[in-house]
Amino acid sequence: MERKRAGKTYNDEFKKTIVDLYHAGNSVKDLSSEYGVSEVTIYKWVKAFTPISSEEGSLTPKELADIQKENLRLKQELDILKKAMVIFAKK
Repeated sequence: MERKRAGKTYNDEFKKTIVDLYHAGNSVKDLSSEYGVSEVTIYKWVKAFTPISSEEGSLTPKELADIQKENLRLKQELDILKKAMVIFAKK
């Protein structure tokens, strides 16, 4: 039997707005009571949508995780192609 999520779903624009309000100086407690989102969820969004700055630019942890996932997929595809090349080179 599948279990359905009981909570609300929010789009990324709403999440980023809440994070921007947090960075503008609003407390998590105030944002939680005003928008009806739990404090834990807001802290999770702040962690996910706060950019990590470097000399080359900035990425959010979510963007970084997406890049790492794509990189792993590409490495796996490359390994498969290398193995196929060895097989076809023998024939």
